[in-house]
Amino acid sequence: MALKNFKPVTSTLRQYVAIDRSELWKGSPLKILTKKNTEKSGRNNFGHITVRHKSAGHKKSFRIIDFKRDKFDLEAKVERIEYDPNRTSFIALVKYSDGIYSYILAPHKLSIGDVIMSSKKLIDVKIGNAMPLSVIPIGSIIHNIEIKPSCGGVISRSAGNYSQLVGKDGGYALVKMQSGEIRLFSLECMATIGTVSNLDNKNTTIGKAGRSRWLGIRPTVRGVAMNPVDHPHGGGEGKTSGGRHPVSPTGKPTKGKITRKRSKNTNRFIVKSRRVK
Repeated sequence: MALKNFKPVTSTLRQYVAIDRSELWKGSPLKILTKKNTEKSGRNNFGHITVRHKSAGHKKSFRIIDFKRDKFDLEAKVERIEYDPNRTSFIALVKYSDGIYSYILAPHKLSIGDVIMSSKKLIDVKIGNAMPLSVIPIGSIIHNIEIKPSCGGVISRSAGNYSQLVGKDGGYALVKMQSGEIRLFSLECMATIGTVSNLDNKNTTIGKAGRSRWLGIRPTVRGVAMNPVDHPHGGGEGKTSGGRHPVSPTGKPTKGKITRKRSKNTNRFIVKSRRVK
């Protein structure tokens, strides 16, 4: 996929850079593989905002993606590549040899008509095939990695993302992620060969505020522009720059401090921590 530029007929089109989706399927998704998507808009069951800057965005149906790839030893033919409004990567509609349809994450360079397969044993190491980490050769580029066996892929699923299998030791596989973190995974965990599609997604430009609202992103107000009652950075005479290290509205550090909660059970799987920019 290539980037698409527009003639600057309006001021927003001058800045707008989008993905050229002319090669994608132009019709509706397969209805049996969709369901109603109800956006919570960052609110909990009391209706209180718990995640800021979220809105419902444009109405869209949710595509049911097969992250487990558990139809083993059945060939699947790629019927079409589709756009999915719920994620940054593209999705592929595949038809298994038993007649069942399914949506999967489309890897980069996967084409219509390609035949892919999922298996518990070693098969051809080609783009789109899914296998356990125990049989994937060291050095392979992988995505959609399970963090626990049979739980479904949760690692390396966004556009252009991938990880690399760098070693195997003591019943575990060492996987290096794009953040620089090296983590241990069970050899029974499934992974898919290749890089996630839509590599140019990071090079796009939204172009106008309205397009952010369609995507479900509400405006972000700077803390220094607020009153002291609303934000720790607020208040002061004239324009001020905060007066303290950057914090969230609740006073928690927001830059440089790792906020992921790592329990003792999780910490032991991390061989090397991620790079902190």
